Amino acid sequence: MKIKVGITGQHGFVGKHLYNTFGLFPDDFERIDFEKHFFEDDKKLDFFVSECDTIVHLAAVNRHDSEQALFDINIGLAQKLVESLKRTESKAHVMISSSTQEDRGNLYGKSKKEGREMLAKWAEEYGGKITGLIIPNVFGAFGKPFYNSFIATFCYQLTHGEIPSIATDGEVKLIYVQELVDVIIHEIRKGNSKPEFVVEHTATKKVSEVLALLNEFRSKYLDSGEIPAIKDRFEHNLFNTYRSYINYETYFPVKFTQHTDARGAFVEVVRLGIGGQCSFSTTVPGVTRGNHYHTRKIERFAVIKGKALIQLRKIGTDEALNFYLDGNQPAYVDMPIWYTHNIKNIGDEELYTNFWINEFFDPNDADTYFEEV
Repeated sequence: MKIKVGITGQHGFVGKHLYNTFGLFPDDFERIDFEKHFFEDDKKLDFFVSECDTIVHLAAVNRHDSEQALFDINIGLAQKLVESLKRTESKAHVMISSSTQEDRGNLYGKSKKEGREMLAKWAEEYGGKITGLIIPNVFGAFGKPFYNSFIATFCYQLTHGEIPSIATDGEVKLIYVQELVDVIIHEIRKGNSKPEFVVEHTATKKVSEVLALLNEFRSKYLDSGEIPAIKDRFEHNLFNTYRSYINYETYFPVKFTQHTDARGAFVEVVRLGIGGQCSFSTTVPGVTRGNHYHTRKIERFAVIKGKALIQLRKIGTDEALNFYLDGNQPAYVDMPIWYTHNIKNIGDEELYTNFWINEFFDPNDADTYFEEV
C-alpha cells in the first residue's frame, strides 16, 4: 500500500529535493501537495493533514531581520500544525526538521527545539508518531544563496563574477541534501517514533577548505572546461552543487578549440581529472535520444558532426532550455543533475555525438529516470 506523504515547505530547498525524490518511487509513495497559504486557512490545512499518512514538517524561517519574529513565526507554524492534527484526530507519522543549533542559546535554535517538543507532546497524548530530526548544516544543488548555507552563497558568487569572503573560518559539520533525503525516506519506511533523532553529518570541513575547492572548480571547470579531480563523495556532491549555480542559458554551448591543417581538424573533447565512460553515437535525421535525467551523474554531450538541438528542463518546472549545435563549430553542453534532457538530429545528415559520463553504466543502479523534456 502506498504511503500518502505531504511536505510543509514543499517549495523550499530541502522540500523540493524530497518531493522530487518521492516521485522516483511511484509504487511506494503518493505525494499530497502542500501550499504555503494552507497555514492561513484551517479548512485547507485540515484537508491536507487528513489526507496524509506521513507529514514532513519543513516549513520554517531560517533568517529574519528580527530574531524574535523568526522565533514567533517558527513556533506559530508548529502550533498551527499541532492544532490541525488535533482537529482532524490524525494518527499520522509527523517528521519535523530541527537543527544542531538547538542548544546554542539563539532564538532560532530555541524555536526549532520547542517546535519539536510541541509535536512530540501531541504524539504522546494523541497516539500519533513523531520523528524529531536534528539536522547538521545542509548543502546541495539549488540552495538559496545568502540564506540556506555559506556553500550556496560561495557557489553563487563564484559563478556570477563575485569574490567570496570568509567571516569565520571554523569547522562545519555538513550533510548533502540528497543524503538527508535518503535518511528521511528510510525513517518513513521504518515508521518508528523517535522524538529526538540526530542525523549524522557526512563531512567535517573548514570554511576555507570548501572555498579552496570551489575556487578550483571555477578555475578548471568554468574557465577551462576541464572536469576537475574529484577525490571522494563529498567533493562529488560539492561539484554538482557548484554546477547548479551556473547560468546555463548564457554559458552553454561551449565551443571547442579546433586545430586545423592540411590533413583536417583536431578537437580535444574532454580533459578529465577523473575517469568515467566515453561513448560515441550516430543519429539519423529527425530522431531524438534521451528524455531522461540523473540525480548524481556528471555528463557531457559533444556534437562533432551534423546539427543538433539539445534541450534541458529542470524537474518540477515547465520551461525548456534550447541549445543549437553545429558540427562545423564543434561544441558541448554538460547536463546538470535533476534536469531531464535530450538531443535531436535537426539536420539533413547523420549526427555524430561524443558522450562522456563520470561513472560506468550499472543496470542495477543506473541513476537514469525517464521523463519527456
